[in-house]
Amino acid sequence: MNTGTLYIIAAPSGAGKTSLVKALLARDPQLQVSVSHTTRAPRPGEIDGQHYHFVSQAAFQQLLQAQRFLEYAQVFDNFYGTSRDWVLAQLAAGRDVILEIDWQGARQVRQQLPDSVSIFILPPSRAALAERLRGRGQDSEAVIARRMREAVAEMTHQAEFDYLVFNEDFETALADLLALTHSRRLRQAVQQQRHSTQLQQLLSTESTAA
Repeated sequence: MNTGTLYIIAAPSGAGKTSLVKALLARDPQLQVSVSHTTRAPRPGEIDGQHYHFVSQAAFQQLLQAQRFLEYAQVFDNFYGTSRDWVLAQLAAGRDVILEIDWQGARQVRQQLPDSVSIFILPPSRAALAERLRGRGQDSEAVIARRMREAVAEMTHQAEFDYLVFNEDFETALADLLALTHSRRLRQAVQQQRHSTQLQQLLSTESTAA
């Protein structure tokens, strides 16, 4: 039986990944995004099981020891991880899954699931990236400068990914992502399974020409 496709999507902060993934999910109902586990406290408006699975440090460590994560990372004092069981169950059921993770997590997942499709989203330029970060109106110039340094460091890993999408124009970038997901479903193995009856009829030696 054909399995679903796992899409790994990474990007530097400010490249527009979150907005693009949200739009992609709205346009392609066959996609679903993996909900990570985290030990940090919920922020106002966040819902357990929808934005994150909020767990204690002890519970996270138990899952980690049991090798229940495809990938995990520590960010300051908090841990984040992707459920191995959930992702593998969705793929086995033929569903396509998106992981929104950084390049380090992407590397961990690719080592375990080499058939996954990895996509790195890039801004059109450093100037555009800085403008987007300032446009949030949340950070000081010192924080923006630090985020820019981190973004440049992240972008050096773009060559590790299968596809690059430049988010210069949002609709164009979204169309690129949709083209990737649709083209994967036209693969020989997928079409053979999805249209098995139709193919049998087309190729049957007992069929007569109309």
